[in-house]
Amino acid sequence: MSSMPEIKEELVFDRPGVLADKPTHYCPGCQHGVIHRIVAECLEEFGLVEKTIAVSSIGCSVFLYNYLMVDTVEAPHGRAPAEATGVKRARPEAFVFAYQGDGDLASIGLAEIMHAANRGEKLTIIFVNNTVYGMTGGQMAPTTMIGQKTTTCPAGRCAEREGGPMRMAEIIAGLDGVAYSARVAVNSIKNLTQAKRAVRRAFETQLHGDGFGFVEFLATCPTNWRMTPVAANERVAKVMIPGFPLGVYKDAAKED
Repeated sequence: MSSMPEIKEELVFDRPGVLADKPTHYCPGCQHGVIHRIVAECLEEFGLVEKTIAVSSIGCSVFLYNYLMVDTVEAPHGRAPAEATGVKRARPEAFVFAYQGDGDLASIGLAEIMHAANRGEKLTIIFVNNTVYGMTGGQMAPTTMIGQKTTTCPAGRCAEREGGPMRMAEIIAGLDGVAYSARVAVNSIKNLTQAKRAVRRAFETQLHGDGFGFVEFLATCPTNWRMTPVAANERVAKVMIPGFPLGVYKDAAKED
């Protein structure tokens, strides 16, 4: 009788070293953790971990500093682009990115993001759009979709009363100082691959000194949507992506 062949174990997939080895506090089905991993992988692949300074703003996004082991500055609500501008100008050799949510960036911080982008600050912005204020109780956000129910529009957002959702990737792309603007999602393997490609490109934009880089992530919020994680992930594909089309809205390097 022949002996059984020896089975060798080989690690083929692991956590990026810059990502903290700890349980996440995010709600089940929340995609912040997936986005953290993409950012972590790109930081390691570009060799940026030791030279990175992150800026996290108020909202669920603020907890970035618990999971990404880089120097991080916490900004007041909406002010991350202004703070990141100061950090980059004081430390131009550093790689600086801000991590923001939709209520934070597109509402109270709208002036900061628009002016930083228009000036062409050499920053990278990771913008997580889950169409609702997540941390503070599920209120309507600037990105809340028509008909979507929240705690402050229980009958659903109405275009005549509140206007339509703001499509930030397209708005940012129209500003002269912007070198790269894209919208991605993480609801499928195909979209995960495209999302990482977009983050890499936005990082390259800063590394090459081309200008402002912006990546909008469509993401779930099962708790405030009152959905299961599976249903929330399906909503991204069936509702969010048709309303917020994925794609690269500006890549100045390729347009030249």
